[in-house]
Amino acid sequence: RCLLQGGNRMNDISQKLKETLLGLIRNQDLSECVRAPDKDFARNRKLPYEKMILSLLTMEGTSLKNELLRQFGYHCDIASSSAFVQQREKILPAAMEKLFYSFVAETDVPLGFKGFRLIAVDGSDIQIPTNLNDADSLIQTCEGRKPYNLLHLNALYDLQAHTYVDAIVQKKHASSENGALTNMVDRSEITGDVILIADRGYESYNNMAHIQEKGWKYLIRIKDFQQYNSGILHGFELPNQEEFDIDINLTVTRKQTNKIKELLKDKNHYRKIAHSKTFDYLPKTSRKADPAVMYAIPFRIVRFPVSENAYEVVVTNLDKKDFPSELLKQLYAKRWGIETSFRDLKYTIGLLHFHSKKVEHILQEIYARLIMYNFSELITSHVIIEKKNRKHEYKANFSVAAHICREFLLGINTPPDIEALIARYITPIRPGRSRPRDMKIKQAISFMYRVA
Repeated sequence: RCLLQGGNRMNDISQKLKETLLGLIRNQDLSECVRAPDKDFARNRKLPYEKMILSLLTMEGTSLKNELLRQFGYHCDIASSSAFVQQREKILPAAMEKLFYSFVAETDVPLGFKGFRLIAVDGSDIQIPTNLNDADSLIQTCEGRKPYNLLHLNALYDLQAHTYVDAIVQKKHASSENGALTNMVDRSEITGDVILIADRGYESYNNMAHIQEKGWKYLIRIKDFQQYNSGILHGFELPNQEEFDIDINLTVTRKQTNKIKELLKDKNHYRKIAHSKTFDYLPKTSRKADPAVMYAIPFRIVRFPVSENAYEVVVTNLDKKDFPSELLKQLYAKRWGIETSFRDLKYTIGLLHFHSKKVEHILQEIYARLIMYNFSELITSHVIIEKKNRKHEYKANFSVAAHICREFLLGINTPPDIEALIARYITPIRPGRSRPRDMKIKQAISFMYRVA
């Protein structure tokens, strides 16, 4: 089923990827993708369904008029912006979402780290044009400041293949990263051994239980008991040491009978979960006469240094013999790959530049960007950079590579040797480089101020 296995030449692989994606577009069931299957895209138009999907996939950050000029090869017989808007109104947001999952399934190439597939989970806010009537996404920070609207992208990211394998988009006020994670884990069709790596926002017994039930392993950074008075570590009897690695065989319940109260005195083995807290494997309510329902969650708590004066704490169900604390530290550091992928998704692929104010149309473009990111990464990852006597190792410049891949998919300006062209544009790899995060709010870029 894996399309990329057995490819001898880069051009063969890129061409197969292109044919696969175009084939998936042609074979989509329109009855599930358009609003009125009996009449939508039934007539001969300048923008048939396949052309519309291809347009959405290959859009950049320019105005809609300039996008259409480029996509039609600057011919005089070009579709108008109005025609494009009317045609995209016929397409359901689910069409691009289905295409994303189909493309992920067709190009899935699992790579191993000690026999495990590494999947990271994280979320990122996406600013969209301001709509004061959309309360679920409207953010009003303080009086006197302009309000803005946010969507929240939750994603599972393959850290070795550098591709997104699942995504859920929610409006900011209605978003739940933990709920999105359990949803994506439960519905995932990924088989084999998996390690799910997550940051502190996913510190939850419910998340750990869902991953455990899936048969996966997890590595989750949690709040350090020396800095926070809440979190999973709160209440455990832990070693009075800077570094430790201890096993916890925890049993959780919602009951609070006299017998359970006696068990709860053993803080490292029993824990009561309040009825107000989400835990899907225990009944939300029970009568006094009902027997106590217990659920076992075995895990390790590991605290290790990350610098001279800083420590991090993680919980994991990985084996202590195969994954000692030093290896867990290296493994967690790989999670940063999903953070850099969000940067490339927004600034290189163009997730900051939408061509509509309607949320339904924006959802089309979000999944289109995810597909384009995967398409570009799958091609770029096979480019071989010639080794020379240089200070740094080099990799393909993803910004240039994504532009080349976009033109390659569009098929108007097709490079004769895509591998050689991408390999000409390289950038040095500088491990350990870091910069402070710029947390200033950035306003959505208006349609009136797009690049020419």
